[in-house]
Amino acid sequence: MVRMRKAAGFTLIEMVLSLSVLAMMIYLASTSFLNLAPKYRLEKAAWEVAAAMSAARMKAIFEEADYKFSAEPSGYRLEKRADGTKPWILETKRSLEGVSVSANNSPIFTPEGAVAGLASVTVANGWGAYKITVAITGRIKTSRL
Repeated sequence: MVRMRKAAGFTLIEMVLSLSVLAMMIYLASTSFLNLAPKYRLEKAAWEVAAAMSAARMKAIFEEADYKFSAEPSGYRLEKRADGTKPWILETKRSLEGVSVSANNSPIFTPEGAVAGLASVTVANGWGAYKITVAITGRIKTSRL
């Protein structure tokens, strides 16, 4: 009488092959996610700059003070002036990782909700660029370049 042996699990070769395939899939997935990091840094920075400009406009209206947005090579800053004769006081200074920020002007948000000194702010890195424009009415528009 011939006894048949039941399969009781995986062999060592099957386990090694399965782990090798799993390791290769994890490696490919991680490299594709790392390649997307600059894209998400750019989008985050563009949204943050646009939000900071909107916040400056709202603060100018509610606090009845002038707010100035200034672009710096790796970030931006917001300055406040309660009276037109006093110097600007630094309120916020932010550095943005992985992007460069440039502007053709420093817009000043007034208590009336308007803007003195129209501006176009460009946020860029190796993935691409966003252009944030400020209209005289205070409208802030973001567009991908």
